[in-house]
Amino acid sequence: MNTSRLKHIQNWPELARQAQWSASALAKLCGVSVRTLHRHFLRHMGKNTRNWLEEQRQRNAHELLCDGSSVKETAACLGYKQQSNFTRHYKHQTGICPSQQPRVNPV
Repeated sequence: MNTSRLKHIQNWPELARQAQWSASALAKLCGVSVRTLHRHFLRHMGKNTRNWLEEQRQRNAHELLCDGSSVKETAACLGYKQQSNFTRHYKHQTGICPSQQPRVNPV
């Protein structure tokens, strides 16, 4: 298969953003099937593609919130159609509501 092509990719988080956290779009960017991508993630990342992508999306959300973006801005930036879906996913991933995320004050 095309797994050798996947082994050389180092910018996975950037590709995840470009693919808008979609496994099928990520596979297309990488030039492999969704199934090949899924096998690669299980083997090399220890989790399925969807879970890894959701973790990356929530990491990005965390950064945006800490940098002062509002919950509404963050949800829109990350492609959530409904702010409530973002809030639910964020709370599930982090254990806190995004509105409770401490902000980092600029120096």
